[in-house]
Amino acid sequence: MHDPLGLYAPENRADPYPVLARLRREAPLYFAGNEGAGSYIVTRYADVAAGFRDPRLSASRAEAMAKRLPPEAREWVAPVTGNLAHWILLRDPPDHTRLRSLLGQAFTPRLIETWRPRIHQILDELLAAIEPGEVELVHALAGPLPVLVIGDMLGLPPGDRHRLKACSDAIAAFFGAAAMTQPLLAGARAAILELEDYFRRAIAERRAAPRNDLLSALVAAEEQGSVLSEQELLSTCTAILFGGHETTTNLIANTVSTLLRHPDQLERLRAEPGLVASAIEEVLRFECPVSRMGRVARVDFEWHGQQLKAGDRLFLSFAAANRDEAQFPDPDRFDIARADNRHLGFSTGPHYCIGAALGRLEARLTLEALLKRFPRWELLETPVWLDNLTVRGPAALRVALG
Repeated sequence: MHDPLGLYAPENRADPYPVLARLRREAPLYFAGNEGAGSYIVTRYADVAAGFRDPRLSASRAEAMAKRLPPEAREWVAPVTGNLAHWILLRDPPDHTRLRSLLGQAFTPRLIETWRPRIHQILDELLAAIEPGEVELVHALAGPLPVLVIGDMLGLPPGDRHRLKACSDAIAAFFGAAAMTQPLLAGARAAILELEDYFRRAIAERRAAPRNDLLSALVAAEEQGSVLSEQELLSTCTAILFGGHETTTNLIANTVSTLLRHPDQLERLRAEPGLVASAIEEVLRFECPVSRMGRVARVDFEWHGQQLKAGDRLFLSFAAANRDEAQFPDPDRFDIARADNRHLGFSTGPHYCIGAALGRLEARLTLEALLKRFPRWELLETPVWLDNLTVRGPAALRVALG
């Protein structure tokens, strides 16, 4: 692979920030990969923020994903790319506008606030199962909480959470793979087929007997014909499940991990619990749970002295932009009271994360509950980060709680 600065080197997975800083200085539009199968990485804050509003860049990239694959594999993986092609995250206007108008009604900050008591209840149940002492926090708390919450919103049985989480993790691995291996493709394909079958049955139940849940609302919209097609309904359910918990799991895990690696900030938070919301915003900047977001060039154009061609793939790097010294004073310092923290942790522009209010609320309530129930934290081993170029978080987080 053409990667002279080592952006994708496995040894940089735990701490990619020195390489990203070098890219900002020396190669703000950096090409990595093989010709025809590589991509450009955009690293400066101003460029990343502008990229999300640039009409020359398209969010519709399922076809570009398919083109990365050998021709003989494309048809076999068509269930994956066919599902992703209808995700709101991977759509351009006017389809993106139509889907966002529909889903936005369920994710307004005011409506999300009504979920606070239920999130508290789920948190209490999960924390009650955690005894003082050693615990692996991703499995015990950061993983189950968001999938239970988004499952509740959709009206899915809590007992299905392990199955749904496993499918979502397989899709995340597909999104963030450095190389498309056969096991990875097989896992993503099996996950998409399982989820579509799962949601078909759930949708049939809602058609027969609608409930007061988000899935019933989506089914009603699909039955109107002009709002959602059948494939859009299946894809939207998959996207809500994935987006509604994958990011939040890593936001929670990254928050605990980062505070443990900065004990002075953890002590300050204990002394000033009013900084919880600010602390979450700083984690979104400093250790963003989504490292990058893809785009495809619509047209030929020149950028930073390089000629981009229509169809070229680009990744707008949140991880790099959020550490840009041109935007943030002392960007490599973790400061839970940082002022004017206009990070890109939830993107910006038309594709600003529709679930941002939900993710923030879950992370804040979790941090408050952990600090209250277990005032003493200790990191038992250095976390091993997920081997993923898009999703960033610890694969496991072993801590002692007291």
